[in-house]
Amino acid sequence: MSVNYGSKRLVVGAHYGLRDWLAQRVTAVLMVLFTLLVLARVLATRGPLGYEGWSAIFAPQWMKFLTFAVIAALIWHAWVGMREIWMDYIKPVWLRLSLQVFTLVWLVGCAGWAIQVLWRL
Repeated sequence: MSVNYGSKRLVVGAHYGLRDWLAQRVTAVLMVLFTLLVLARVLATRGPLGYEGWSAIFAPQWMKFLTFAVIAALIWHAWVGMREIWMDYIKPVWLRLSLQVFTLVWLVGCAGWAIQVLWRL
C-alpha cells in the first residue's frame, strides 16, 4: 500500500469536525444560560420552594418553550458526545452500531419523559 500526501491523500471518516465542535459549544452555552435563568428565578421566589413554586417557575408558555429548546439542545449535545466516544473507542462495527442505536433510543426516551414532565406542570 502506498502512502499519498498532499491533495491526493485518501481521507476517510465521517468529516463531522467543525459542525460537531460548534454544536457542542452552542448547546453548552444555551444550557449554561438556561441554568442561570432558572437559578435567578429560584432565588427570586419568596417562601419555601415546593411543588407550587416549581410549577410557577415553569408555568409561563415562554419558559416551557425555552425549556423544550434546552431539552433538545441537551439531547443533541449528549448524542454528539456519545457518538464520538463510540466512534473513537469501540472498534467492532456491530458493537459500535448497537451502542449508537441504544444511545439514540435512550436519548429519545429521556426527551419524551422530560417533555411529559414539563407539560404536566
